[in-house]
Amino acid sequence: MITVRIQSLVACLILVASATVSRAQDAVIDTWRYTFEAPKDGWQAVGFDDSAWTKGAGGFGTQNTPGARIGTEWKSHHIWIRKTFELKVVPAKPALLIHHDDEAEVFINGKQVAAFQRWTSVYEVVTLEAAAVSALKAGANVLAVHCHQDAGGQFIDVHVIDADNVPKLPRPKRNLETFKSPLITTWGEEVTAENAWTEYPRPQMTRQNWTNLNGHWDYAITSSEVQQTPDQWTGKILVPFCLESKLGGVQRMLDIGESLWYHRTFNASPKADHRTLLNFEAVDYRCAVFVNGQKVGEHQGGNNPFSVDATTVVMHGCNELVVRVEDETEGFQLRGKQVLNPNGIWYTQVSGIWQTVWLEEVASQFIEDLDLATDAAKGTITVRSSLGGNGSAKTLRMIVKDGDCTVGESKGDAAEVSVTVPDAKLWSPASPHLYNLVISLLSADGKVVDEVRSYAGIRTVGKARDAAGHLRMMLNGKPLFHLGPLDQGWWPDGLLTPPSDEAMLFDIKFLKSAGFNMIRKHIKIEPRRYYTHCDQIGIMVWQDQVSGGNNPAWTRLDPNPHDAEWPPAAHEQFMLEFDRMIDSLDSHPSIVLWTPFNEAWGQHLTTSVGEWAIKRDPSRIINIASGGNFWPVADVVDHHEYPHPAFPFDDSRYKDFIQVVGEFGGHGFPTKGHLWADTDAIWGYGNLPQNLDELKHRYQISCEKLADLKSKGIAAGVYTQTTDVETEINGLMTYDRRVIKLPAEELRKFHALVLD
Repeated sequence: MITVRIQSLVACLILVASATVSRAQDAVIDTWRYTFEAPKDGWQAVGFDDSAWTKGAGGFGTQNTPGARIGTEWKSHHIWIRKTFELKVVPAKPALLIHHDDEAEVFINGKQVAAFQRWTSVYEVVTLEAAAVSALKAGANVLAVHCHQDAGGQFIDVHVIDADNVPKLPRPKRNLETFKSPLITTWGEEVTAENAWTEYPRPQMTRQNWTNLNGHWDYAITSSEVQQTPDQWTGKILVPFCLESKLGGVQRMLDIGESLWYHRTFNASPKADHRTLLNFEAVDYRCAVFVNGQKVGEHQGGNNPFSVDATTVVMHGCNELVVRVEDETEGFQLRGKQVLNPNGIWYTQVSGIWQTVWLEEVASQFIEDLDLATDAAKGTITVRSSLGGNGSAKTLRMIVKDGDCTVGESKGDAAEVSVTVPDAKLWSPASPHLYNLVISLLSADGKVVDEVRSYAGIRTVGKARDAAGHLRMMLNGKPLFHLGPLDQGWWPDGLLTPPSDEAMLFDIKFLKSAGFNMIRKHIKIEPRRYYTHCDQIGIMVWQDQVSGGNNPAWTRLDPNPHDAEWPPAAHEQFMLEFDRMIDSLDSHPSIVLWTPFNEAWGQHLTTSVGEWAIKRDPSRIINIASGGNFWPVADVVDHHEYPHPAFPFDDSRYKDFIQVVGEFGGHGFPTKGHLWADTDAIWGYGNLPQNLDELKHRYQISCEKLADLKSKGIAAGVYTQTTDVETEINGLMTYDRRVIKLPAEELRKFHALVLD
């Protein structure tokens, strides 16, 4: 057996780079069996049964490890791998082609032939000693390896080769199995096909007659070239959870060049003079919808709700519904934190249906959309409606109720109707009062053609200078410092999809009880019920646009900002999805600010986008680029600083903008037994606290510094973040929400340093 310490990097490069001569050689076997759990004794032996181990492509490790070619992600401290390879003859000069980070033990046919210390940064050729060569034989051989990771990067890949004929390793085949973390939330443990997201999905425009289509669907995966519905289905997937999620039941990634197909049946009893709408709250990314073999609609964009009219093809009795999905995840596709190879602050991809699917029957002419606006000074609620279908009705009536008591009523042209509420009770985080609305479409003779229920919170958002001349954010004419967490809305079991409505509500209630008055919803659009909960509980929302595409150089607040170059079609899709987000959410009183860009991710045509946003929604504040490249447009200049908050004040440049610290903190603290993966590749800012007391102390310091910044003109602060997410461990709670690191009552005391 040979024991090897790290060799000269130059020598290794010469060995590998010079071995480009090609002659007949045995095929490189790149498929292994692997386990992260310590196996039974004898795992190195030829006859060991490794059938229960997971099958994956080599090599194994993390993407940022130098020189690594990743076929399968490995994040734990230990990995054991085995493969069988064939030799036509034993090479004249047998060797190992190995890249290891860190220590590795190598066995051939049950015999240990090498042990390696420390790590390498490239593949090395290590000639086997005579005693080790004796373990090889013509025919089938078993290679078994154990690798241990100490710190930093990690990687292992080993091949038996001829040292005089070093093969060129193939590009690793992408491992499409998602990382199977043991984490699951208490709500995820309770999810079944019968109780999966049964709540009404559109709470600001409700009707009684609807059918929930969540539950088990058939699924299949084909080449994207296949356009015909599959004849056979691979298995069941639990909608509305995505293909990659634990709760979906599949845990497989959709590859570029593949299509994901869904299938189910539903019963219908369509009425004459009514229309049947199929509603999808979110499908990532591009989809086509078929009913009874007929295409009824298609959609592109993974984050916005959409509807298709299936009236002409829906039959009495049983109907067949098929959805075909394509999802490349990266490129110019808006995907937020999703990537093909998760690492660091980038997470598992999400493909397919990931929010509720439902069926709705409406009148032949119906209220298709509502846009609610309010004025705190006047006490008015204004509704603007869009009508769908066919009919001559043009009158809209709005009844405003405070509880069961009618406090106002008006009717007029369907395009716009307003009601003035006497002595209106205003919406704020301290008093989140909501008025119930009954909105009816009336025929010329006054009959109700269609009717929906809604609600409104009367409030006005603005900005004004304080006595010192600093711009402050205003709510109902009064200055209000905004303090909230960066909230990404990811879950270990559902990924982008919360395991339940109750789970989603838990996060909001915790943040409210902790003394936050705002949530920055980061690079994700939540189910619409999320924003209703914020409306009801009383917590403001800063809503990010979902990011994607090419990035410019990140110049932050430098005076000469950069923009990325985007093709016109990609920009048009960005703006379309931005507009759809505003359209679906702009009636929620809790949403007070839109953020088109974050940290220069996909930042392009900044001035144009900012000017468009101001015109699109003049009732809210526009934060053009949170922590990104500052262009003098819209309302806010936003700086990110870790770990403690700071701001580069410059009155000459920023005096006409609200100044905020859009991200700070990120104080990491790993909680054993509640980590996404058993790995040292975890993400936090600054050195990790040694204990919870130190974590609390650092949090207090951050709050004290933010209070000082407030006195100098800072109008808001955003702490990173609500929960751990995958390998990020800087949450106030663990990823599975089972451990609250900083209790709400203690956080409230710290926040009083800023807010009081």
